Amino acid sequence: MRTVLGTYHAMAQWAQSHCARPLSFLDDRWSDPVSWRAQARARVQELLAFSPPSPPLDPRTEDRWERDGVITERVSWAQPFGPRTEAFFLLPAGAGHAAGAAARLPGMVALHDHSAFYWFGKEKITAVPSEPALLRALKDEAYGGASWATELARRGYAVLAPDSFLWGSRRLDPASVTVDLVSSLDGLEPGTEAYIRAYNTFLWGHETLIAKTLFLCGTTWTGVMAWEDRRAVDYLLTRPEVDPRRLGCGGLSGGGLRSIYLSALDERITCAVCAGFMTTLDEMPAEIVRRHTWMFHVPNLAAEMDLPDLVCLHAPAPLLVQYNTEDPLWTLEGQRKADAHVRVVYQKVEAGARGKGGPRGDAPGYRGVFYPGPHKFDRAMQADAFAWLDRWLR
Repeated sequence: MRTVLGTYHAMAQWAQSHCARPLSFLDDRWSDPVSWRAQARARVQELLAFSPPSPPLDPRTEDRWERDGVITERVSWAQPFGPRTEAFFLLPAGAGHAAGAAARLPGMVALHDHSAFYWFGKEKITAVPSEPALLRALKDEAYGGASWATELARRGYAVLAPDSFLWGSRRLDPASVTVDLVSSLDGLEPGTEAYIRAYNTFLWGHETLIAKTLFLCGTTWTGVMAWEDRRAVDYLLTRPEVDPRRLGCGGLSGGGLRSIYLSALDERITCAVCAGFMTTLDEMPAEIVRRHTWMFHVPNLAAEMDLPDLVCLHAPAPLLVQYNTEDPLWTLEGQRKADAHVRVVYQKVEAGARGKGGPRGDAPGYRGVFYPGPHKFDRAMQADAFAWLDRWLR
């Protein structure tokens, strides 16, 4: 069998076989979900290795418009390093400022994908004026042509779609990068289609240097990503339109990864949707690993827990995981194993929360659904996700 490690694949298998994963709730030592969750979260935070100083948010509204029944604000807040994060905050028209607790809306953190398309972040899931052809093509391929964050706002949610670290407003400024690394952008006009394509290609090729540098400095890309998404929740809760007791998060692909970490580490999230990003880690080393971004990788996390264990830190709160049967990012076997794993963990967590000490019956807080087709979050999947959010947040 040919693998990415070739001659040394057996070495990888040996190392993987010694991943005891003591922080899986399926380990016999765990029966109390509260104790498990506290210890596992603390260890995950330790491995993420990113706890910077937190400056004041200093929130601003940069722009505002109303179109097709949705109010969209372009907002921003400060970060400890780099430019301010920009986000779209969306409300159904007529919502305005809440007149009291009863008027508050369920809140949603809408998380954009990776897609090796760094020039845009929040715009990939939000309706914006004069969308360029590149952006429209991405929405057609990944989202069935929908701007799902805007659609969710139209349904009655207060939606925040923030840029992630290295995307959109948080992207890397080529003028600050070592000259020879950005020579492919020379002579191109920023913002043009040619420049955007070249920029995306540059940053995709630059990911390895970014990840190596962060590892060398004792931190992780995933840690930065997860910290910034929790700071987005901080912003969302400054808005008087939002009910702090009803907060969801969700996204496709890289947005699914972000949803895993946000729902796992932030108890303020009460309902989560993960689309196109779930497998068992054992399925990855032979070949699938080559298809994934460095933002996925946290050194030594696999020795402590599997990816399904990580998302189950959200248990017993509602979780929807959506799988695509022809998704090239994963093996179908890995997705099916992950679905079974999450289901059993949810059963054990719910049983432990009832004081029964073991699994019993189905896992009502978890739903896993398989869809035909490739890597996507299309309109059918969106309809199911919206119904799930409505069930638990409306």
